[in-house]
Amino acid sequence: MYPTPAPLLCALRSSTLLSERIPVIDPAHPDPHSQNWKLTLAYDGTDFSGWQIQPGEFTVQGELQAAVGRVTGESPLPQGSGRTDAGVHALGQVASFELMANIPPGNLQRALNRTLPSAIRVIDAEVVPAKFHARHSTVAKTYEYRVFRESICPPFLARYVHACSWPMDADALQPSARLFEGEHDFLSFAATDPDQTTRKTLSDPDPNLGSENSVADAIGKRGAIRTVFSSAWEERDTYDGRLLIYRVRGNGFLHHMVRNLVGTMLDVGRGNLDIDRIRGILAARSRAAAGPTAPAQGLFLHSVEYPER
Repeated sequence: MYPTPAPLLCALRSSTLLSERIPVIDPAHPDPHSQNWKLTLAYDGTDFSGWQIQPGEFTVQGELQAAVGRVTGESPLPQGSGRTDAGVHALGQVASFELMANIPPGNLQRALNRTLPSAIRVIDAEVVPAKFHARHSTVAKTYEYRVFRESICPPFLARYVHACSWPMDADALQPSARLFEGEHDFLSFAATDPDQTTRKTLSDPDPNLGSENSVADAIGKRGAIRTVFSSAWEERDTYDGRLLIYRVRGNGFLHHMVRNLVGTMLDVGRGNLDIDRIRGILAARSRAAAGPTAPAQGLFLHSVEYPER
């Protein structure tokens, strides 16, 4: 993906250009009541400081809010299904917000894509019932982690995989992944990062994400107990070489949880950790008991699920 030239980026962000090409507001059907919107987004998280808006930082939430403001003249804060960290990507992040403007969904999607940075794309836009909330209405999420297994990682792929060329017993990964299925206390796999207090008090708190010690307090009423519906690895041959892909689906995930699961399982694959110790790590409820945090660039928020309407 190539950076957008600055003059072109300015033009793309011009509300005048947008208004000339796309009739965003539907003047024939003014609506005095707000509409609840659901956007499905894909983004390359490499150059962002994560999802959540932060003063002075380039974030996905901040760019989306600014784009909505340029297009509609309103600036609601989009609420995401969860926060992705710096460098983490999304194939199907979901955001919701309310607008007074009466806009055909296709027009809003096209207008936002013309003014958003090229690293963010609105895949779908729709009006949803007022009770829908991108975070609170979630019933399941799926994450995917990609590990590149060749000795040389192509530079055009390096932003989207964890390049891991050392010897690996790939057959040991699958049984270790299965041990995480079901309902468990995942506190051993929750982050203990120093910014969690800030995370808890900023505008988009997420009970699906947390950390440890006051970690347990910051995680919220549910504690660190989560249900993992499926947890599995697959090996895939691609044009660039072999990939190991971990996919996990659950009812919620703690901060850094997927990356810590991956780091621990890769330790099993490398022979640094016995698979029989995984149950003990879960029982320990201590981050120090688990393996390292896998790098951010290999992680993708794959999809988010909601109750059928």
